[in-house]
Amino acid sequence: MEIGLLGGTFDPIHLGHLIIAEAVRERLGLSHITFIPSGYPWLKSDRQITAAKHRLAMVKLAIESNPRFEMSTAEMERSGPSYTVDTVRAIRQEIGPDAKIYFIAGTDALVDLPRWKDPDRVAELCQIVGMRRPSVSEAQLTPLKSALPKIYACIRFVDVPQIDISSSDIRERVRKGLSIRYLVPLGVETYIQEHQLYRN
Repeated sequence: MEIGLLGGTFDPIHLGHLIIAEAVRERLGLSHITFIPSGYPWLKSDRQITAAKHRLAMVKLAIESNPRFEMSTAEMERSGPSYTVDTVRAIRQEIGPDAKIYFIAGTDALVDLPRWKDPDRVAELCQIVGMRRPSVSEAQLTPLKSALPKIYACIRFVDVPQIDISSSDIRERVRKGLSIRYLVPLGVETYIQEHQLYRN
């Protein structure tokens, strides 16, 4: 079994997340993709994040039509900051030593890899997959290559569709009373409206 792990705050999850997840799954021939909504992401401690129950509900709605997508609550079930190494270790213990795990992250996230907790252990537990972002040049990856040369050499970079949708833009559009149709799945749009999320 070969699975991909795609973490994020998913605040909210949007069509861009789903498109790149399916693209990576196909490109790498993975059996399925596991979406992992973050609990308390330490790199985003500077802003308020929507309650876990809402983010979980939106991810569930977004992925329910794809049998190759699933969700893990591993990070939500732990107290304190969310660290990738702890999440991958928990998934590894759950699915066993024989499964191949691919941890999927954009190159915009990977530039911070030297700041992650125990990045060497992360690389031991799984194959790190870097999704190329047009906003991140090869030159911007040089510090990562210098700081963690062995890990960098093992990262598998893939090209994915470049979908210019962001959760922060969606939140801002909701605050302004603008449409988010075709940016998020219909079920997620309805959920946001019903629960009055992202209002002032």
